[in-house]
This record gives sequence, structure tokens and C-alpha cells, in this order.
Amino acid sequence: MAEKPDFAELGSSGLRRTSGFIIDDFLVDLQGIRGVRVYREMADNDPVVGAMMYAIERLILAIDWEVKPFQEGLDDIKEEDKKNAQFVKECMDDMSESWGAMLSQILSFLVYGFAFCEIVYKKRSGPEQKDGSRRSKFSDNKIGWRKVALRAQETLWKWDFDDDGSIRGFEQYDPSVTKGMVVIPIEKGLLFRTANPRNNPEGRSILRNAYRPWRFKKTIEEIEAIGIERDLAGLPVAYVPPSMLSSNASSAEISARDAIADLVRNIKRNQNEGVLFPLAYDEQGRELYKLTLLSSGGTRQFNTDQIVARYDQRIAMVVLADFILLGHEKVGSFALGASKIDLFTSAIQQIAESIADVFNTHAIPRLFKYNGMDTSRLPHIHSGEITHVDLGVLGDFISKMASAGAMQPDAEMDNYLRSLANLPMRSETEGGLGSTGMGGMDLFSQLSGQQPEGQVAEQGTQNGTPAPQPTPEQMPKAPKPQGA
Repeated sequence: MAEKPDFAELGSSGLRRTSGFIIDDFLVDLQGIRGVRVYREMADNDPVVGAMMYAIERLILAIDWEVKPFQEGLDDIKEEDKKNAQFVKECMDDMSESWGAMLSQILSFLVYGFAFCEIVYKKRSGPEQKDGSRRSKFSDNKIGWRKVALRAQETLWKWDFDDDGSIRGFEQYDPSVTKGMVVIPIEKGLLFRTANPRNNPEGRSILRNAYRPWRFKKTIEEIEAIGIERDLAGLPVAYVPPSMLSSNASSAEISARDAIADLVRNIKRNQNEGVLFPLAYDEQGRELYKLTLLSSGGTRQFNTDQIVARYDQRIAMVVLADFILLGHEKVGSFALGASKIDLFTSAIQQIAESIADVFNTHAIPRLFKYNGMDTSRLPHIHSGEITHVDLGVLGDFISKMASAGAMQPDAEMDNYLRSLANLPMRSETEGGLGSTGMGGMDLFSQLSGQQPEGQVAEQGTQNGTPAPQPTPEQMPKAPKPQGA
């Protein structure tokens, strides 16, 4: 008799957690809700981080998202599978917020490392329904998606784990609502993560490696601002009687000393500038109180512009977006920038695919299960390509391939090239490859420098017979050289 395997899980992922709270990051400031607040400050306050996140969001929102039906190999797609794909597409377009608005919320997982969204369902009972749980563009009474709603990272209280370390739910505490503490089971949610280190439900922020340069940059900019203000206003210095600074100072002297100290700290060059200061003398006629402003002499040893620019570059490098600094530093070539953009768009493409994978793995199977539909032939959401094509380079490539005979023009290629160039598709009556009576050239031929076969044949024949060749007398004469 064969020995049965041991199905028990003995080891663990090694994730550091306690009572549902994740303490895996070695920096305390980046753990839990404290880390969420730091990442929010980075995304909301830093211009370089903001430019990076805006570029990523705009690129992903520009992608065409489509639903592809189930297909076995190269066989024809069955009609039922086409209907299933159409049903998922209807659910995507029938939510209370647009697909793009939902994606904008999901993309917060890039900043915080994770985004937990609750799937809210509805019964498709027609557009006339006032109840949002039943209102839909369709009236087939199927179960559809009402919304995929983000549960803000700041409202996370803790995670619900089972004994094996698997995630069972998201425990939320939002003081702005009356519900208080709510546990959302994982079966009702979608968890988006940038990475899955040690099965950490909080993932890993793409800004994690940018935290150190961001912190140094923030400190330097604050010191720089204070230094500029002090250089413009001068360093305030107050002279007071020694008795006010002694440990035996009376309560009245301590109160006066604290008031003068606050005055010195708050001196600024603004619309409220002005000082009210006592004028008092001792028995020898010397001033007891005096306030002066000391100006700084000389220049600083450090160029803070270069230091801040260095940290900006390191922050942008974290997400391969340092190309956004090209031109600001008056260095860098166009070719280098183009290669960096290609690498950046490739990374963004993977982010879009990871979002689609979560829907395909969890959201679509549950949707079909709730509708009693076959879950063995599921459609899948597909993220389109982020197109970044240098048409000059593409034209050179096509020209060389066509000259070598490795590429032949056809109507499908012509329309593909038009789509890359953001040009309208060719109509049946338009000149070009496959058209008749117009004599135009298709885009492929223009890029490759070749004429379509139809045009070559048309120029070489007349009514099916070879065209007459010009006689030597009809050939153009070369001009006579001057002075001959």
C-alpha cells in the first residue's frame, strides 16, 4: 500500500506579525499606519514622486482594456464563450463608477504597497430601479458588479490570518462612520499588491527604496528654507539681565524670559514684522534689555541645489522614471531618454497585467459562480499594450527588412502601421494596397520605399499588354555643357 503524503504545512513564510499587525519592516516609521502616513506625505508633497505617480496613472488609464473569450488552442471560439466574454464586459461598463475611476483607486497600491477593494454586487433589474443594489443598464436579473470600492489604507486596523498564515479578512476601523470596526472577508474583496514578500498582505511600496533620499532631501530643503529666511532677516539676539538666566530666577523673571525667547524664535520678515521691547537701564546707565539682528557673513560651503538634485534623481530611479529629469539638469541625450522610457513603459505594462490577473483569478470566477454559470470556460480581462514607437526607427527597420525581402506589404500590416502612427484606418475606396482605381501608395510602401505590386503591374502594362517603351529619339536629351 502506497504511503499517503503529509498534507500539513510545517514551515511558515517568516512574516513578522503579531495579533494581525504587520511589523516586518525594520524601520518602525514604515510599519503599519505610521508607514501609511509617511508614504502619503511622500506622494502628496514631493513634486518628483507626484510626477512619477501621475505618469504611471496616465499611462495605465490610456490602455485599452478588453475581455477575451475562452479558447482552446487554435480552435474556433464557441458562441457560448463569446457570450460569457460579453457578459463580463457588460459588468465592467455597468458599475456605478467608471472603469477608469476604479483603476485610479486601485493604483494607490503602488504608493502604499497594497490596496484592498471590496466587491459590491447587484442584481441587474433594469435602469428604472431606484435601489442601487438593483439598478442596472440590463434587465436580465443576473448578478453583476455594482462597484469595486477601495477601503482606504489609513482605515486598516489589522489583518485576519488563519493558523497557516493565510489571509482571511481585512479588519477596518473608520472613525468617520458609525459602523466602527468592520471585518471584510477575503472572499468579498480583491487584494492588489506590488509584490508578495513572505505572503505579506501589505506588499511593498514602490517608494520604499526612495524613503531614505526623500527624508534627506526633505531635511535639507527645510534647513535651506530656514537658512534663507535667517539670512534675509538676520539672526535675532536678545540681551537680558543675568538674573533672568540663573537657576534662582523668580517666577516673574522666568515668565519674562520665556516671553522674550518666544519673541526671538518668532521674528520673521513678513506683514506682521515689528518688535515691542522694554527700554530699561541699571544704576550705571547701561541697557538692561537689548535686541539686535546679526547678519551672516560669507557664503556656504555646500551647494544645496546639487545635493537636492542628486536625491531627486535617486527618487526617480527607484521606479525607472529618471527620464523625467532629462532637460532639467541640461545633461542626457535623446537616445538615452528614449531607452529609459521604453524600460519604464515595460514596467508599467507589467503593473497593468498584474491588475488584470487579480480580476481573472478571483473576481471573474466568483461572478460566474454566483450566477450559476460554468466556471471551467472563463473569459479573461486583457490589458492592452502601452505603445511607445519611434516612427523614424520603425521606418528605417521596415525599409531594411523590405529591401532584404524579409517583409512583404499587406493590408493588415498597413492598418497596423496606421494605428501606431495614430492615423485612421484605410477604407475600401482609399488609395493604397488592395484598392483599385486610385493608384495611391500604402503606408508600408511609403516607409519601405517600395511600390505595391498592383502599381508596378499597372505601370508596366496597358490593357493586359506590355506598355510601349520610349524610342531613343523620345528619351530626354542631356543638357549641353556651357562654353562647349
